[in-house]
Parts: sequence; C-alpha cells; structure tokens
Amino acid sequence: MHTAQRNEWAPDAGLLFLRVSGGLFLLWVHGLPKLLDFSAQLQLIEDPFHLGAHLTLSLAIFAEVLCPLLIVAGLLVRLACLPILSVLLVALLVVHLQWSVAEGQFGWLLLILFTTVFIAGPGRLALNVRLPGVLRYA
Repeated sequence: MHTAQRNEWAPDAGLLFLRVSGGLFLLWVHGLPKLLDFSAQLQLIEDPFHLGAHLTLSLAIFAEVLCPLLIVAGLLVRLACLPILSVLLVALLVVHLQWSVAEGQFGWLLLILFTTVFIAGPGRLALNVRLPGVLRYA
C-alpha cells in the first residue's frame, strides 16, 4: 500500500479507534454494571428529574449499553451519541455540579470524546455507509 493510500484512510482508522475504544469503555465501566446489577443500582441511582428510579435507570442503561453498541458497530452513530451526551451533561451539570474539574475529569473526557464522534461522524469504516440516504449521516 502506498503512503498516499495509507494516509487517505488514517482519519477513518482514527475515528474507528475512537468509536470502538470509547464505546466499549463506556459500556464496560458504566453500562454493564448497571444492566447486570439492576436491583442494586435502583437503590443507588440519583433521580434529579423525579422520573422514578426505575425509569431513570432504564434511560441510563439505554444510553450506556445500547448506544455504545450502536457506536461501536457504526450504526446511527450521531443519533446514538445524543443520549450519551445528555446523560453526561445531566451528571456533570445537575447531579454532580459540586465536583471540581479534577473530580469530574472522567465525565468531561467522555463528553469530549462523544462530542468529537458526534461532530466528525463515524468515518468510512462503519456500517452507516451501507445505509440509504439520510440514515447514512445519522
């Protein structure tokens, strides 16, 4: 492969790495623990909008399990970023507003990561490229 061809695919490889590593990290650290220990998590989850612990936890699981899986696969990537960004913003700006930047650095880094994916899109190494029309850009 010529250098020009390698460089042509470098941004897409970078986006693939960002999507897969970020999505799996969020899934492993936040999503799966909530999903696999649902009952215990019901007692721990904050409910800042008074939706009820069950609904709040279900929404968090949607954002931290299903959405990262879509992002890793490269399906509806920009749409899948929105619930993740929402959960992160609520956590950082509502639930843990008292945290310093140092205390919330993991959340801020995830916010930066998934905002980047949202802005840049999934790249050419994603299943999105196989979807018709407007879904390709979602």
